[in-house]
Amino acid sequence: MHKTHTCGELRKTHVGETIQLAGWVHRRRDHGDLIFIDLRDRFGLVQLVADPETSPEAHQTLGRVRSEWVVQAEGVVRARPEEMINPNLETGEIEVEVHAVKVLNPSETPPFLINKEEEVDENVRLKYRYLDLRTPRMQRNLTLRHRVIKFIRDYLDEQGFLEIETPILFKTTPEGARDYLVPSRVHPGMVYALPQSPQQLKQMLMVAGIERYFQIARCFRDEDQRGDRQPEFTQLDIEMSFVEREDVIALIEGMYTKMVAEVVPHKRIFQTPWPRLSYTEAMERFGKDNPDIRYGLELVDLTDLAEGCGFGVFETAVEQGGHVRGINAKGLGNYSRKQIDALTDYVRTYGAKGLAYIILDPSGETRSPILKFFQADTIETIKARMGAEDGDLLLFVADKPEVVFDTLGRLRVHLAEELGLGDPDVLGFCWVIDFPFAFWDEEEKRWDPSHHLFTSPLPEDIALIDSAPEKMRGAQYDLVLNNNEVAGGSIRIHDQALQAKVFELIGLEKEVAAERFGHMLEAFQYGAPPHGGIASGIDRLVMLLADEDNIREVIAFPKNQNARDVMADAPTPAEPEQYKELHIKLDLPQEE
Repeated sequence: MHKTHTCGELRKTHVGETIQLAGWVHRRRDHGDLIFIDLRDRFGLVQLVADPETSPEAHQTLGRVRSEWVVQAEGVVRARPEEMINPNLETGEIEVEVHAVKVLNPSETPPFLINKEEEVDENVRLKYRYLDLRTPRMQRNLTLRHRVIKFIRDYLDEQGFLEIETPILFKTTPEGARDYLVPSRVHPGMVYALPQSPQQLKQMLMVAGIERYFQIARCFRDEDQRGDRQPEFTQLDIEMSFVEREDVIALIEGMYTKMVAEVVPHKRIFQTPWPRLSYTEAMERFGKDNPDIRYGLELVDLTDLAEGCGFGVFETAVEQGGHVRGINAKGLGNYSRKQIDALTDYVRTYGAKGLAYIILDPSGETRSPILKFFQADTIETIKARMGAEDGDLLLFVADKPEVVFDTLGRLRVHLAEELGLGDPDVLGFCWVIDFPFAFWDEEEKRWDPSHHLFTSPLPEDIALIDSAPEKMRGAQYDLVLNNNEVAGGSIRIHDQALQAKVFELIGLEKEVAAERFGHMLEAFQYGAPPHGGIASGIDRLVMLLADEDNIREVIAFPKNQNARDVMADAPTPAEPEQYKELHIKLDLPQEE
């Protein structure tokens, strides 16, 4: 070994010991007679001191090293003088008097500072990701990710789960996002697909009698990128036999509650037990099915007051089957017209035609261009319903229900960010349940499942599948944390006849169903147990626990927003011979 100790473990108890260290030069300070080096490895920092009187060769060597050089040092641990103790450093009470130094590898000047946090273009960071990963921020994030996954494995092992790996090369069954396809050389013209999730395989494991399965699974989806998406991602995949919805919820709630206490003890859970919201309640209160429950700014329904109110915008929306809803932006009654116009532009981005408002001036005056259209008692009713006080700003959207929910849901989050309402050290876990089983696709003239093809309706709603599918609710559940869905699951269909009925409802012909899912339908004939499960996005969960804004910050080697690996420059063309072996001829789009 090149080292007897790590750079982060030395304390006053080591004073007097002769030790060896190895790591990267984090910072160098030349005081003429003495040279100080902060040496860094993954475990921390320690200060080295070279004195030309006692160790001239070591002093000379450290005189020429620079940041990010890799060095080995041998010396004696000594206590720092009282006035030189660094309370911000875990090794701050000691230093190492160096007797011998060996340069293991010099370094070019890095393209950005590693020993100091600064704004660096993301593509530069990703191109030199191996350097970016040396920074304290990324080391913290990767360490947190490791601890989260280790906790999950240990917890589920104690609960009797088996970790079982499922294939990466599987069958393409187009649903949801696009599959990544892998051409087969052995079977010309045939392809494997990379799994979007192990959904079918984990259900097969339940048929196989495993009963309690989990996997830290790699998943792949060919979809457009954004801050919380990657072409390849990691999820905690869980499936359990002989369970109902409450059993799965209890498992996850118990596991994540304990994880927070042990892995991120500086954070606290907003409310326990975790709140349960129906899909309808989540939409009506927050405008979205993945709400942030840490603050108010909830939506208020004013549709009944809009009919015949005298304000044409509201009346027309209601006549056309739309809604009128509002948000009380508490304390923003001093917003200027320019600031309100900026909010109007914001909601227009998401489809709203405009944003009506009423200002309740801190002085007690009520101001708005729409006041002239309303009776005084109607205004008072609106204010009472919205819990308005002097100093508040009331904001309204009138449109189709989906536009109202989407724009006000986004506006709520936007206002909360501007006001700093979401404390990152508070974790607002909640469950959203009772989703509609399916949504009607007007263009395709068919029902689309709101979750996936294997989700069961709630038992009490199964009888509605022929007569009133629009009233059916799915036996699914989403776990939401601070404006993000971090897990989703359901009780599955384990009865072949019901599965066939659902395929029929969504317009999947028998022949197509047999071709895509014949292996599952056949397996269900051999004693499939009732089962259900959940999948939790590891990347997104760690992102939130690490207080990061996108999942690329908690993945070692992510793709950029164009799904490119800029470090390795991938994807790249294959060699002509490789295409030939796979019987592939290219038909590329013409360059403009």
